[in-house]
Amino acid sequence: MSNRHTLIAAVAILSVSLSSCGTGTTSMFRIDPTRSGVVSGSGPKTLDTLKWKYTTPDKVYSSPVAGDDEIYQGCNDGYLYAINADSGMLNWKFRTDGNIESTPALVDGILYVGSWDKNLYAINTETHGTQWKFKTEGPVSSSPVVIGDVVYFGSEDGHVYAVDAENGYELWSFDAEGGVYSSPAVYGNHVFFGTMTGYLFAVDKKSGQEYWRFNAHQKIHSSPAVDGDKVYVGTDAKMVHAINIKTGQEMWHKKTAGQVLSSPAIDDDRIIVGSKDGYVYSFDAGNGARQWEFRTEGPVFSAPVVASGTVYIGSTDTHLYALNSSRGDLRWKYRSDNKIYSSPTVKDGAVYFSSVNGSLYAIQ
Repeated sequence: MSNRHTLIAAVAILSVSLSSCGTGTTSMFRIDPTRSGVVSGSGPKTLDTLKWKYTTPDKVYSSPVAGDDEIYQGCNDGYLYAINADSGMLNWKFRTDGNIESTPALVDGILYVGSWDKNLYAINTETHGTQWKFKTEGPVSSSPVVIGDVVYFGSEDGHVYAVDAENGYELWSFDAEGGVYSSPAVYGNHVFFGTMTGYLFAVDKKSGQEYWRFNAHQKIHSSPAVDGDKVYVGTDAKMVHAINIKTGQEMWHKKTAGQVLSSPAIDDDRIIVGSKDGYVYSFDAGNGARQWEFRTEGPVFSAPVVASGTVYIGSTDTHLYALNSSRGDLRWKYRSDNKIYSSPTVKDGAVYFSSVNGSLYAIQ
């Protein structure tokens, strides 16, 4: 373990415990540990105004997350940016030595984020310094999930790791037999994740022991979403799969005309996901029947976020779309300055999203 773990010996930082940092806000990729993509609040149902725009100096594939008064955004210049949610001004930034395509997870004043410098970082939002960092053997594009006192994340070194959230010590690692770009989901006693060799795994969250694996026969960039019965995931084979969480057996699959790198959202009985074919789809969670589809003018890699009956999703046609979640019709769309690959997030009536050229938008 010691050769993978680096503890930063700064007394001012180490003296601040996880429990005493911040205000208790939790925010992460796909909203929650199950990666449901559903926000409890509401976003703009009618397009009102651009609240602000902040431009970073490099490409952005990481998705923004919202704290109490800051929006956090990773960038390919190696920095994590903390932007004031009201003014859109830079509050502070944190440097790593590689691209940040991982989306940060915020828990109790600590930001956990991966970098292409092969580290997972824990960053204190009060001191703006490193709480600890954990070294892997490959770039970390997977977005961490934090539940209880454990952080779970994947690395392109072919492993999924469970580390102690307070000190960064390794609890276990799982050999996934292929690079992990997908971001883990946690439900019940298990962690679910996809691999670049085409397997969807379920492993025990305490021991890291394999529970089952499902062979999708193609790369899985998509991050799984889990409800009480099934885990849903897209694949590069142009498929959306629904897998029984207890047995690992396929319940249904649906084919699209393009690769599904987008991650699904679970909105009641609907599974909503984008496809490289340029469409956003809604499938019945029980049997996979297609409920609706919405066409954009470019491939859709962005993962949808649902808030109070509205689906927010970006497209490479440069637009952020707001769709009626039950019917799929357009509420509004907003044209950004470039393609959108990352997922939006919603907080306090505003939707935040980024274009690939580094512009972070706040729309309300």
